Amino acid sequence: MMSFEKLKRPTTIKEMHQCSWKWITKESWLKGMSFQLKPTDVVVSPYPKCGTTWVQQIVHGLRTRGSMAFDEIIEVSPWLEIAFDVGINLDKPQPALPRLFKSHMFWEQIPKGGKYIYVIRDPKDTLVSKYHFEEGWWFEKGSISIEEYAKDSFIPDNAYWLHLLSWWQQLHNPNVLILCFEDLKKDLSKYIPLIAHFINCELDQELQDIVLRQSSFEFMKKHEHKFDEHITRGKREKVMGLPSNADVSKIRKGDVGDAYLELPDSVHELLDKIWNQVVRQKTQFKTFQEMRTALSEVNYSSYPLGQSQPYPQRQGKGELGDPPMRTPKNMRFPVIE
Repeated sequence: MMSFEKLKRPTTIKEMHQCSWKWITKESWLKGMSFQLKPTDVVVSPYPKCGTTWVQQIVHGLRTRGSMAFDEIIEVSPWLEIAFDVGINLDKPQPALPRLFKSHMFWEQIPKGGKYIYVIRDPKDTLVSKYHFEEGWWFEKGSISIEEYAKDSFIPDNAYWLHLLSWWQQLHNPNVLILCFEDLKKDLSKYIPLIAHFINCELDQELQDIVLRQSSFEFMKKHEHKFDEHITRGKREKVMGLPSNADVSKIRKGDVGDAYLELPDSVHELLDKIWNQVVRQKTQFKTFQEMRTALSEVNYSSYPLGQSQPYPQRQGKGELGDPPMRTPKNMRFPVIE
């Protein structure tokens, strides 16, 4: 049996793709697709590197009043597609209601019957974030340039844009909440009441303050080990042929506009061209910024942002008449400072 010490990271796009296909088995994927969701379940389901872990932390904080009693967030918010591969029972009891899950599936693939939070993010910043996340883990640092990664890995299958369109079609589905990464970064306090209402969680000022603090970059960076995939990596790296000494971090500051400093002009032009060919043809939005503005208007009309009172017109099927789930002030999970 090959030891971890003898394993080497890919140094080419081809090697990286051969490795990445082993990340999730077909059996595990199919089990995730067929999982039976309950009407109150919440699935955080953006494209990779669009704020998935951040929103998981927000929702988990809302439902538990800030519990940090987990080794890694996958323990309290299982990943539908990979749970079987890492030995996690999707039906195991969770710390609080609503049950919370993660996924990166397309709308057409994801099990139906629950509630879903999707986050859009500028594709250029998404590319930069994904590159830095995988560099040093899925491929050797310095072996693949960001331009090569963009042109030969991120762009060819149009996955980002097709994923975006798949979920954008659900914009007016009452059981789907679509948010914008850039707007969350700009003023998260406006969106916590919206998220709380969507998951049917009663919000008070103390809880909002807890969630704001514990979803800050500084807090999550300080407790990075709870968000670094070490449980998943421990189960899958050897299968993939990867050494185990990766310095993996999901917690990057994610500054808006990173891409404009890192991507060469040729990549900017390619990404703009794909937006026009794929997204604009379906939505009429000329740019991501136009989509962001339209989304903000939809969310504002449904929930006057910054207010904490529920707005029934956005309630989904199966929840009408249900009282908000209370997170009692005396529910004292361990809260880490």
